[in-house]
Amino acid sequence: MVKRRPAILVLEDGRTFPGEAYGSVGETFGEAVFTTGMTGYQETLTDPSYHRQVVVQTAPHIGNTGVNGEDDESGRIWVAGYVVRDPARIGSNWRATGSLEDRLATEGVVGISGVDTRALTRHLRERGAMRVGISSVDNDPQSLLARVRQAPQMVGADLSAEVSTPQPYVVEALGEHRFTVAALDLGIKRNVPRRLATRGVTTHVLPASSSIEQMLATGADAIFLSPGPGDPATADAPVELAREALRREVPLFGICFGSQILGRALGFGTYKLGYGHRGINQPVLDRVTGKVEVTSHNHGFAVQVPGAGVGAVVPDQVIDTDFGGVRVSHVCLNDNVVEGLRAVDLPAFTVQYHPEAAAGPHDADYLFDRFAELIEGRALDRRPSEGRTHSKGRSNA
Repeated sequence: MVKRRPAILVLEDGRTFPGEAYGSVGETFGEAVFTTGMTGYQETLTDPSYHRQVVVQTAPHIGNTGVNGEDDESGRIWVAGYVVRDPARIGSNWRATGSLEDRLATEGVVGISGVDTRALTRHLRERGAMRVGISSVDNDPQSLLARVRQAPQMVGADLSAEVSTPQPYVVEALGEHRFTVAALDLGIKRNVPRRLATRGVTTHVLPASSSIEQMLATGADAIFLSPGPGDPATADAPVELAREALRREVPLFGICFGSQILGRALGFGTYKLGYGHRGINQPVLDRVTGKVEVTSHNHGFAVQVPGAGVGAVVPDQVIDTDFGGVRVSHVCLNDNVVEGLRAVDLPAFTVQYHPEAAAGPHDADYLFDRFAELIEGRALDRRPSEGRTHSKGRSNA
């Protein structure tokens, strides 16, 4: 067996975990978070929402199926660091084109293996997500701890511009073209426009700095607010864009970070969760259908609605806003966190989790159908028709 270089992981509260270098040799800092998914590590690593986060995999065996050229959710690995317990010595899968460790090393991702990830996860659950450092070049815990405490925190971090596309691009509809959607790229995953494409939607993906005029100039029938990293309280420009779209009654759908943006646009606040929701097994109640879905999550912030404290049961009632009534459409059954909003008087809705499910279950894939139906209903509302009254603000969400 190849002898690995020693490494250490140090949390900002001083807790230290020894291990061995995995991936690139070096040093890295970020926010320590854990994800409970047993599959989908390649999608996790390439998810822009993990920018500046050190991801702890709770599943003990990682790298078993290697890596391939098809499962990336963006053009690069975004995690700041990677923590695993027992990495596979050999990746084995007919689709594999290389090993996970080689991919990490090639992209300069500093990781650590051989860590007691169960103890680390329990610590983060009890103390909350916090800053962390991994080093395979400095094994002095106190020296590393001093640099950990100098690293920036996630609260107040404005990161969407760092992960957004620099230039617009288009993902064409599959089969017959039905609608055009302009997606504000705050950290979009590739599977979002793919899921829209199967519904006959052509998606124009635009940089995070885009204006409402630039988005509508694509001929968009609707606007999509993408997932992404960072603190939603810093995203004032996307919030103002969403407010302008609401004023113009343009159909809106927001996912994850996009849900928080639309929540702020509606007048709600946001707050940081203790340790967040990350994984592919989170139970969510859809109050529209009454069904419980097993869903894919990756969020450390959430929307705060009036009348519900953190962790308290969210009332199922219409909340008055500057844009009419709004209902909480989805709630997490683990901790009552708001997982979706639905405007009553305008064509807009959100979910806090990931219906594109890459990786993850497909329970929530119907939400893309709901978006297409919302666009179609809005188009019918705006179509001139003798003897038919225009239904202002109709929402099929």
